[in-house]
Amino acid sequence: MIIIETQAVAPFFKNGFIVGCDETRDAVLIDPGDEVAALLAFAERHTLSIKHILLTHAHVDHVTGVGVAKRALGVPVYLHRDDLFLYERAVQQGAMFGLSVEALPPPDVFYAPDQVIAFGRYDVRPHHTPGHCPGGVCLQVGPKGTPGTQLFVGDTLFAGSIGRTDLPGGDYDTLIRSIRTVLFSFGDEADVYPGHGPSTTIGHERRTNPFLIS
Repeated sequence: MIIIETQAVAPFFKNGFIVGCDETRDAVLIDPGDEVAALLAFAERHTLSIKHILLTHAHVDHVTGVGVAKRALGVPVYLHRDDLFLYERAVQQGAMFGLSVEALPPPDVFYAPDQVIAFGRYDVRPHHTPGHCPGGVCLQVGPKGTPGTQLFVGDTLFAGSIGRTDLPGGDYDTLIRSIRTVLFSFGDEADVYPGHGPSTTIGHERRTNPFLIS
């Protein structure tokens, strides 16, 4: 059975995740932000061994905990190459919000087409979903050898809304195309874990999301 822990704290109330395998206790850390201490404490409390730090994109609220996580875990950080310019400007992004953000460790791995990232008895498959920003990805998680139905979508899609496109590199038409061609292809039963707010399903958003109703 898959383990999914979500934490969100002020000021951004951005969702950070630990996704783990209950058999092997291996796990991944997704989008560590200001809630990183709570996520690391959860992993320790439940004897989970985090193998990878996976980023859905590089806006500041999704990366403020990367340095802490990297120092604590010593595992590789994954990012889409098209968001490197944002990642490298995390300090400046923070300053725009009046926040002091530490410079981030360099990413270790850039996502590649058809890449499979293993942890325990599960696999993560990254899918490029630009629009909110150039290097946004959806992380599709599922048991080895099966189509994953747990989708960690960053700020591409929310329950009842979509990601903003007025930040550097954002584009509305590209975002809608990513949702319709990539996310919708996973089927109505797929669970969606957004970067902010509650979880939802592809089917619910396809039928009711005001931005996506044809």
